[in-house]
Parts: sequence; C-alpha cells; structure tokens
Amino acid sequence: MRSIGPVSRVGRSLTAVTATVAACAVTAVGLAASPAAAAPTNTSSPRAGDTCTAADLGTRHPYIKTTEVAPTITHFKGWYVTEGTTGQQTVTTSTQTTISVSAGTKKVTGTYGSLNCNRVQGGDGSWALKWIEGPGGGNFTTYTTLEEGAVRCQDQVPPGSIMAKAQTLLDCGSAAAKAEHPAGAVAPTAKQKRDRLVQRPARTGGTPAGQPKATGRGARAALDCQAEVYKIAVPGKPLSWGAPVLASDGVRLRPSSIFSAHLDNWRLCNVTERNGVIEAFLWNWGNGGCAIIAAQNPATERAVLQTLPCAEDDLQRFYIYRDVPGSPKIGVQNKYTGSMMGYDRYADGEFIRQYSSGRQDGTGTYDLTRV
Repeated sequence: MRSIGPVSRVGRSLTAVTATVAACAVTAVGLAASPAAAAPTNTSSPRAGDTCTAADLGTRHPYIKTTEVAPTITHFKGWYVTEGTTGQQTVTTSTQTTISVSAGTKKVTGTYGSLNCNRVQGGDGSWALKWIEGPGGGNFTTYTTLEEGAVRCQDQVPPGSIMAKAQTLLDCGSAAAKAEHPAGAVAPTAKQKRDRLVQRPARTGGTPAGQPKATGRGARAALDCQAEVYKIAVPGKPLSWGAPVLASDGVRLRPSSIFSAHLDNWRLCNVTERNGVIEAFLWNWGNGGCAIIAAQNPATERAVLQTLPCAEDDLQRFYIYRDVPGSPKIGVQNKYTGSMMGYDRYADGEFIRQYSSGRQDGTGTYDLTRV
C-alpha cells in the first residue's frame, strides 16, 4: 500500500499498525519445499554413504532435514495517545478503494544436520572413507523477504495471514475497537492496560524479574587423559599446532624444536566414541589449558582457536574424524559451534581458525602424530 498524500490526525487512538518481518537468514534454505528432503538436494553435494578422501576430513556439509513454514510477526509498530493527554502524529498513509493483502511474509523453522568424512568398517573387515551423518545438528529459524504495511480493524483480510495476526495484536475483536471514535483521546483497551502493567519496571530492590542472576564459569573438568602425546601437524610439512603462552593469544602454526616447551604437544582427555567418531578435550602439555573457541564469539566465522583452563564446556569439546587405520590424517570439529578447524594460509604464526563448512582446499586435514 503506497502513499498518495500525507494526512494529519490529532489525538487519534491506534490509527494503524505496522507488521514488519526482518529478513535475517540463519542458514540458507529452500523456502519452496516443505518438508525438505532429508539429504542434500544438490546433485554435486555428497550423500551419506558416498566415498570421500583424506582431504575431506576437515570439511562438513550442512543440509536441511525438515522445514515448517508459517506466517509470523517479528516487529509491531502502532500509534496511540495515552488517556487524558493530547498529542499530534503525522502519518503518511494511502487511500484506495480496494485493499488486497496476502501472506508473503513467512517464518521458516526446521532442523538441520551435517555430513562429515570419517572411516567406516565394512562387513568384510576392510576400512574406507565415507560421508557419514555427523553428530552436530540442531534447529534453525529464518524468514522470507521483508513485508511492511498497515491494517485497520475494519479491513477484510485472509484468515491466517500476516494482516490477520496484526488485527489480533490490535485487539480488534473487542467492543472498544469496533466502536467509532471522534478525534481525541479514548480510553485504553483492556489489553493495553495489561501490557502497560507488564512493561512497568519493578520498584523493589534486587534483581529485576526475568533477568538471570550472574553465575561463575563452569566447574573445572576432572580430566582423564590418555597416555599418548601427539602433535597436530600439517601433513608432509614441519608446522603444527602451537598453543600460546599468553591466554589472550591463540593457537598458531609453529615449527617444532627443542624450544617449543611442549606447547606443540597435545593429549586427548575424557575421550568418548560414538559411531566411530572420537569426542575429546584437547589438553596442551605446555600451558596446561584446553583448546576452545572463546565464549564471546562462538558464532563468528574464522574465530581463532585459543586455550583456557579446562572446564565442563562444549566449547572445549572436539570431534575427531579419522582416516583408515595406518594413516594419521584427521579432521577436527568443535562440538558447540559445529565448525571445522583450519587456517587461511600455510605460514609460521598463522592462526588456527574455525570455518563453518571447513576448508574445501584440504587445509583442514591434519596429521595426528604420536610423539
């Protein structure tokens, strides 16, 4: 509904309501399909059971399992004058004989999973690398394109549409909403009174209602580490993961030498295994910390891998995908973020970072070499 001229209203109550949906994409989804297929629909994408290579150990392929589409309102804007006061509001609206509206604005929710490359043992005892259903997954929410407009209680709109939901927020079914009002202040509706009571700040001391109390960091993990000590190295090259001396620094590619002070030595702790995938803490011998994606930026692409005191925290848990027996090649994935560990370029001092789908050029594959 486009504007054809400005109008001015004095003391009008609830002149219009605007329903706006933000176009924020948590993940790329095909909005036309409902439900989506439980496997990648792109023929070039891998499918569970397909063969993969050692270079794929550091990658992952997220895909949509299910979707549900429904109209929704994420932003609500209205104009009104409080009872007993006067005011002026100039609003640009449109005037037309026929109003046509539709639900083009939808909220899409669903579940997603990912495929990761890992070794699989066949019925004959042989091993092979195949794409498997990874342990990481969860729920997503995203929205279709932006839609913004205005609606009145007397407008006839399709049931279940965005405009119908907006009329519900306007309390259009009440007697006060149906009555004709002259210009000037009108008494608030029962719903408005309830909303104002809810919005009033608490007058008593202490923590405001609904606000979580501050809590300390999670309990330190009681680690049960394997005896083996490893280097996590770039295959065929001298650089490997080196933990920082300072907590503010990150894990970098470093050469190993007698001066490494065990900062290039790692142990697997509190190890569990499910469907052939290892889950463990990565404990560093040199600084006594555990590898982690810092809590302040777990959703940040290319966030730097760090080390902090070991604690019961999924940010410090990692999945390890392995090549066939006899090969030291692995891929490393953070449990909480679902991202694979990789690096931008091979260079001394380059940070180890997280990448949501890994590094497709094979730079997310490492050698887990026993020291």
